[in-house]
Amino acid sequence: MKLTGENYYSQAANLEFMSVSQFKSFQKCEAAALAEIAEDYIRPLTAALLVGSYVDAWYEGTLDNFKAVNPQIFKRDGNVKAEFAAADEIIKRTSRDEMFAKYMGGKKQVIMTGKIAEIPFKIKMDSYHAGKAIVDLKIVRDFAPVWNNELHCKQPFVEYWGYDYQGAVYQEIVRQNTGKFLPFFIAAATKEAVPDIALVSIPQERIDSCLTLVKALAPRYAGLKTERLTDAHHCGKCDWCKQIKTIDKIVDYRDI
Repeated sequence: MKLTGENYYSQAANLEFMSVSQFKSFQKCEAAALAEIAEDYIRPLTAALLVGSYVDAWYEGTLDNFKAVNPQIFKRDGNVKAEFAAADEIIKRTSRDEMFAKYMGGKKQVIMTGKIAEIPFKIKMDSYHAGKAIVDLKIVRDFAPVWNNELHCKQPFVEYWGYDYQGAVYQEIVRQNTGKFLPFFIAAATKEAVPDIALVSIPQERIDSCLTLVKALAPRYAGLKTERLTDAHHCGKCDWCKQIKTIDKIVDYRDI
């Protein structure tokens, strides 16, 4: 299947290819990831996600189209809601920083495909500097460590959101397509009242470690997609698991 901007997020593409977002979904809950691919479950489109997409669209040069297909971002008087007015401030702040603008000045939304552990992967790069660097734009609440309920500790925001896995997959797929081993950077901005900005690198040893785990887990996730494997794990906590939950016993409140 030849991927384009129009079919990149299609069900057919998601069935044929693994992506970083799909891989991370499987990590969180295999059952929910399969339900998403089958389009039985649609992840809620939150305001937080839309703000990131709003800034993405500006850098892509598609903001007018984004506004046209997302009327929910507007108030009745025709002005954008507060969180998107804040997104405009993020755009102004990042675009006036010379170094940030330089790193975001590569070719936009470049699609490549390849294989990791013999599993087809697809990537779509926010800013690709051919032969030089891969840059991905991230809009986050702030740069503080984030509490991870599963690990019972705080993690750097890069690890909490899985951006290190994204770096590993993007770097490997670009290497397969070009023969170039390029550094991966995150161009990050915060949603704070006064936006903070940063260009973030990820140590190569961390990227290598993430790629090793992707190679180990991708075959299982691909097997679940093709129904070669049928033992998808349920996390029991996500919206999909709550949606399909059936009661089969009475529980002591102290066990909840």
